[in-house]
Formats: sequence, structure tokens, C-alpha cells
Amino acid sequence: MKSSEDNAALKAQLRKAELRLEKLENKLKTADRDLSCQADLYRQTVDELGLAKLIVNQSPVVLFRRKAGKTGTKPQLEYVSENLSRFGYEAKEFLDGSMKFPDIVHTGDIDRLREEINHYTDADLEEYTQVYRVITKSGEIRWVEDQTSVVRDENGEKIHNQGILIDITEKKLAEEKLRKSEEKFRRIVETAGEGFVLMNEGLDIVDVNNAYCQMIGYSREELLGKSVLDLATDDFRSFMMATKEKYLAEEQRNLEGEVVSKDGRTIPVLIHGSTLLDDNGRAIGNMAFVTDMTEHKKALMLAGEVQKSMLPSEMPRVRGLDIAGRNVSCDEIGGDYYDFIWRRDSTKGMFSIVVGDISGHGVDSALLMTTARAFLRMRASQPGSISEIVTAMNNHLAQDTLDTGKFMTLFCLTIDPERQYLDWVRAGHDPALIYSPEQDEFEELKGIGIALGVSDGFKYAENHKTGLLNGQIIAIGTDGIWEAFNRDGEMFGKARYQDIIKKNADKSAEEILNAVYHELNEFTLGKKSEDDITLVIVKINGL
Repeated sequence: MKSSEDNAALKAQLRKAELRLEKLENKLKTADRDLSCQADLYRQTVDELGLAKLIVNQSPVVLFRRKAGKTGTKPQLEYVSENLSRFGYEAKEFLDGSMKFPDIVHTGDIDRLREEINHYTDADLEEYTQVYRVITKSGEIRWVEDQTSVVRDENGEKIHNQGILIDITEKKLAEEKLRKSEEKFRRIVETAGEGFVLMNEGLDIVDVNNAYCQMIGYSREELLGKSVLDLATDDFRSFMMATKEKYLAEEQRNLEGEVVSKDGRTIPVLIHGSTLLDDNGRAIGNMAFVTDMTEHKKALMLAGEVQKSMLPSEMPRVRGLDIAGRNVSCDEIGGDYYDFIWRRDSTKGMFSIVVGDISGHGVDSALLMTTARAFLRMRASQPGSISEIVTAMNNHLAQDTLDTGKFMTLFCLTIDPERQYLDWVRAGHDPALIYSPEQDEFEELKGIGIALGVSDGFKYAENHKTGLLNGQIIAIGTDGIWEAFNRDGEMFGKARYQDIIKKNADKSAEEILNAVYHELNEFTLGKKSEDDITLVIVKINGL
């Protein structure tokens, strides 16, 4: 019995021992797992620190940490990253005290640097930035940006200063290059002979050069903040207000206009403008070079007066014919031309009307027109039909224009009111029109013929028409009429041109002429004409 009790007691003790052993084994396993996790965490931390150190040492940013010294004491460097070697130095040289940081600061910056640090310390700033030069071990000068922050203890006392050094040499060199470029640009602008205006998006003046101030008589201070439109003449301001959106939509634009000086003078100007864009292509303002065209315009106006003196000074008085003609150049001088020529072999009222249009407009077109007029008048004074005259004229002009690309379209019409017939030659020009009010019909005076000056040796054909009637209207114009555009991009067109003639058919030739020019001016209001406009009206009346 006792033996059985002893066995039971032993078994109970054994069971307790087994349970205790099991708990110890579980604790051991848990401890082993925790130790393994800690080991993994340790290795991970070591790896991350190694990676961080590698990143730092390969980056252009140098890290540092130093004990915060009290005012008047020298701070002690505790850490500097090994990539200090980018300046040729080893970190240990500064950590063991063999070198001090002021030793590598450029002598031209050291005093300023100390004054700034004392100021920041006294001001108790948490962060500050300094820019200065350092000397590398090889003697090279490098620019650095020093960004320092303050570390405090739980009592708010400064215990460390830490931060980064960034090599900004390339940035500094780029800034210096930009500064010199800007200085060069400003010198160019300031010494330029033509005016320069810098504007914001609303065309308010932001800056001007001396030439522009001298041109219009205002000081720079008086101009800043003004709108350039405030300086324009009334007509030019109206034109700009009507076309502002169109011109500002173009990155570059060239136009002529007029401004008013401080003393009230009207100054003709040539404007070369452009839009200023930011790095993303957005418009941020406008700039313009402005040239005073006063002397140039005087010369052109003189040339224009000479040219106008070559046009008929009065309309021919021919029995049975009412005649009116007009030429309006889009510039001071132009390339359109009309003339009345009495034929050498005419014994009564037969005479010729000539309307010509030189390609382009301006000085070169005006000179070619003058040459053509002189030759035509000379040749018309000699015997020959109008086809022979125009053929000779083409051969003459071709010698001067073949290599220039210039040419001249021409319509030459001979009217014989006694015999009531027409002869005409068409050299690349738009056909003349005959409107017959009784039939309410327009007829085009067509014919084969290339523009003058395109090819020598071409023989022009002569066309004929008989049976002229009272009330008929003959209109010979240039394409500057029907090819005119308004500011909406709509073309005037031949239909509108013919409708004006038709509605005014009961009026005199002068009144019909005036009606066409009036409607054309109304149509193109706000848009400068881009071509010369010439029109001759002949109304048959009293044959």
C-alpha cells in the first residue's frame, strides 16, 4: 500500500518536472526566436546604415555635426561625412583636430562668415544658410552652400549644430554667366539706336531704354506703368484695339504705326514685336524694338509726291464719255499705275486708258512702274497698234525683270467714241467690266496674254468690241479692290464690287468711283490695306 502511494507521488513529481521542462523549452524557443529576430534586425540596421553611408559618401552633399559652443568659444566637430574627400580632404583630419574648418575657407570670405555666425548666434536662430568659397586641397576655389540647424536638449539648451554642405560651384558659374549675359544684353539695349520697350501681358510698360525715351521725349519714370496704347495716335490706337488679339496671338509681329511725343509731335514708327514665354511656353509679357521712321517717311513721301505727279492731273474731256480715275497706295509709294494716252494717229476723240499693277509694292515696285510708264508713253508716241505697243513694252521690261521675279499686269483699252468701238489688250490683268443697265448684265473684257516681264518674245493679241450704248459703264481696276480683307478675314470680293457699280449706275463716273472707295474703306475699317488700289470708271453718255 505504501509502495503504491510512493509510486503515485513519484509520478506526480515526474509530471510536474515534465511540465516545468516543457515550459522551459518553450521559453527557450521564444528566447531563441527573439534573439534571431534581434539578430536579423541588427543585420538589417547595419545594412541600412551601410547603404546610407554609401549614399552619403557618393552624394555631393557633405554632412556635419558639431557641439554648440558658447559665444566666444570654439565649437568642436563631432562628425563629418567621408565624402568631404570631394574637396581633397579626409574626414579624420578634421575629427582629430589636425585641421580646422576655417583653414579651408577662402580668405576673402572668412571675416564675413564669422560676423554672420555671431549674428545668427546672438539672434538665437534655429536655422540659417551661408554661401561662401572654400579652397580644395589642390588649390581650386569651390562655392558651397552651408545649411545649418540647431539641436536642443529637453531644457531648450543648444547642444549641437548640424547641417549639410552643398557644392554649388556649377550653379554659381551659371548664375555668373547669366548675369554677364544680362549685363551684355542690357548694354546692347541701352546703347541701341532704336527704342526698346518691355511690356507685361496687358501692354503696360515695364522697362524702356534711353533711345525710346529720347524718341518720344518722356523720362523712364514717366513711362513706367503707362500702356503703350496711351502713346499711340487716335487712328493707330483704334487700329490696335481692333486687331490686338490677332497680333498678340503671333509670337513675332511687324507693323507700322504712329505715336505722339510729349511735345505733341506725331512720330511714324516701325515696330518689331515678340511675345515673351516662360520655360513652360506660357506668355508672360511682350517686347518690341521701335524705330523712328520720320526721316525715312519724309524721303518716301517725297518719292510718293513725285510718283503721284506722274498720274493724270485731270480727267480727259471726251465728248460722249464721263471719266474718273483714282490711285491709292497702301504705302507712301506703290506699284499701281493708270494713265490716259492720246494716240498719235488719233484725229478725233480716240484715246487709250492704261491700268497696270506691279507685283508687290514699295520702292522697287514704284521704280519699275516709273520705267514702264516712261517706255509706254515713248512707244505710244510712235505708230503702231496697241498690241504692238504692249508687245514692245514686254520685251523691254523682260530685260530688267527676268532675274528679279518682278512682273507687271496691264490692261490697255482704246475707246473710239465716234465709231463706238473698243480695242483692248489684256496682259495678265483681271478683265475689265462693262455693265449695261438696260440688260442689267456685266460683261468681262477677256483676252489671252501673260503678265509683262515674264517672258520676252511673247506677242499680245488685240481684242475688239463694237456697239457701245449710252449708260454703259466700263470699270478697270486692280486686285487690291476685290482681294481686300476685313479684320474678320472676309474678302471684299468681285460680287460686292459689281453690286456697288450696279446700285450707282445712274450716277456720274466720279460718284461711282467714290462709292466703290467708300464701301471699301467701310469694309476694311480697322485693318490696314495690304495692296495698292486703282480704279478707272468710264460712263458712256451722249454718244
